[in-house]
Amino acid sequence: MRYFLEIAYNGKNYCGWQKQPDENTVQQEIEYFLTTILQQEINTTGAGRTDTGVHARQMYVHFDVSAAIQTTNFIYRANSFLPNDISVLNIYKVQDDEHTRFHAIAREYEYHICTVKDPFSIESAYQLKNFPNIDLMNEAAASLLAYTDFQAFSKVKTNVKTFNCTITKAQWVAENNRLVFTISADRFLRNMVRAIVGTLLDVGSKKISILDFQTVIEGKDRSKAGTSAPAHGLYLTKVIYPETVSLIPIKTT
Repeated sequence: MRYFLEIAYNGKNYCGWQKQPDENTVQQEIEYFLTTILQQEINTTGAGRTDTGVHARQMYVHFDVSAAIQTTNFIYRANSFLPNDISVLNIYKVQDDEHTRFHAIAREYEYHICTVKDPFSIESAYQLKNFPNIDLMNEAAASLLAYTDFQAFSKVKTNVKTFNCTITKAQWVAENNRLVFTISADRFLRNMVRAIVGTLLDVGSKKISILDFQTVIEGKDRSKAGTSAPAHGLYLTKVIYPETVSLIPIKTT
């Protein structure tokens, strides 16, 4: 039997989502919790991989069990067991062939920037001293939708068959002293969003022009793009599935 878990986490204390030898990761915490309470070895698959220090407001995880889960009080028990920086939001019973990663049709990220010294957002947003030109950044961001090959914004050593992604939204919004960049696509490459943000900030500070930004994309050379923005400002905010994947929350109380 297969279940999806909908979770959220603060990535500060973790070396990303995916389990690694001798490192603390979100996946390891989730698998330890499930293995302990279900009393059988549980392996999980996430809808994506977040890097060290990156957060998730919505991540889906699937796992298989040999018998139906007793879901009464499941979410309460999960959140009592897990560390305070990981939360289970929902559990869903799904078909045995439904896959959190392969069946996702879109993902959305937000990048948060604070443009004043704010002690309450030091660990949740990138602190910038100067307010960049948001109009220039939005004009450059809009041009992302005209491209599909984003090798220029991918980590150099990464095992992927293609660098193609379809971006459907890329927009900056300013609210008081905070900037939020929202980007949606069918898939993302490793480090892609942070590299895009760093390069867009170069546009916003007028280090490079919009034409330069487009030339970076077309050049497919990571060394020509900007520095990756810090991880702690990045949030996975949404994972979208087609209607054929029925995500109806199970009553747990």
